[in-house]
Amino acid sequence: MSDHRDISGRHVAFFSWRDTHNPEGGGAERYLEKMAEGLVARGARVTILCAAHAAAPPDETINGVRFVRRGTKLTVYREGVSALLRREFGRIDVVVDVQNGLPFFTRAATRAPVVVLVHHVHREQWPVVYPGLTGRVGWWIEHAVAPRLYRSCQYVAVSRATRNELQELGVDRERIAVVHNGTDPVIPVGVGKATHPMIAVVGRLVPHKQVEHAIDAALSLREEHPGLRLHVIGSGWWEAELHEHAASRGAGDTVVFEGHVDERRKHEVYEQAWVLALPSLKEGWGLVIGEAGMHRTPAVAYRSAGGTRESIAHLHSGVLVEDSAEFTDATRRLLSDHAERERLGQGALEMSHAFTWQHAQESFAHVVASALRGERIDSQDPAEE
Repeated sequence: MSDHRDISGRHVAFFSWRDTHNPEGGGAERYLEKMAEGLVARGARVTILCAAHAAAPPDETINGVRFVRRGTKLTVYREGVSALLRREFGRIDVVVDVQNGLPFFTRAATRAPVVVLVHHVHREQWPVVYPGLTGRVGWWIEHAVAPRLYRSCQYVAVSRATRNELQELGVDRERIAVVHNGTDPVIPVGVGKATHPMIAVVGRLVPHKQVEHAIDAALSLREEHPGLRLHVIGSGWWEAELHEHAASRGAGDTVVFEGHVDERRKHEVYEQAWVLALPSLKEGWGLVIGEAGMHRTPAVAYRSAGGTRESIAHLHSGVLVEDSAEFTDATRRLLSDHAERERLGQGALEMSHAFTWQHAQESFAHVVASALRGERIDSQDPAEE
């Protein structure tokens, strides 16, 4: 599959609204940077344009990848198009347009091949995050404008579920390559499982992550499981509302908000937790599932989230549920049944090793090399090869 000679010396420019150093960065940005680093390792020159923020300088190079930070999470789109039109980065051989709801409209500003990277379609999220006219306009751009603008471009989806959603928007299947997420090597922390029942939520605190569902589940189970704790790891603009929700339910010390933590503490929580709760409305993949799995911690998530149907093997590495009542029931069963929890934990460990960043990087490089040759490919999913 290697296309190193096609990529070596070529300039690939990613356009993304965030990077991992951004306080609101998450799994999508981790994926982006791993793919960028994979291209650098194969001899490419890589630039990432993303929104500016106080946690990082406007221009720096990390692991061979140049980061150019301009504008806000909204004006970065204008900055991206402007940079292309001004040829600010010199010659660009391939553009990777990261469509996180909104595309960067790069197809209208360059003649270079454009690869559109999509984690998931935001149909359900628009009215939750941007109720009213703003959300309706955003969804119109995503489902009506973008597929037409990029009608001849190669797409990359991080799951078969996302590929199916893109097909529903009119994107031809033969232009959609599936390149899954990988899992980072485990950070050994040696703390073991908590002696008391413990649930973990890890991720950005934004409305569509539906952390309220995990809080409600924990509070409904605490009488059955004395000493139960729900540890919420992460920060975001919805954090104050979650604190208010927990307080209004009389959470007391059952819910522990830890905020943004370092990698070691995150992995301590993964290892201590008996269950990972992932009640997201939508997930392109769910990077935290594999991270928790490295510590033998099974996950409970919604089947309708999409990518969870691939990152979780139902009843082998975790449990997929249909609604909030089932979410609570599944969590109850795992907290109560040590043997089942151990069995699913072993399955979660096995699943975490099934998807590697090395394979993802090689697959993504193959997509970029194909775009350089003017070719379209329809799958890099090992389950379909």
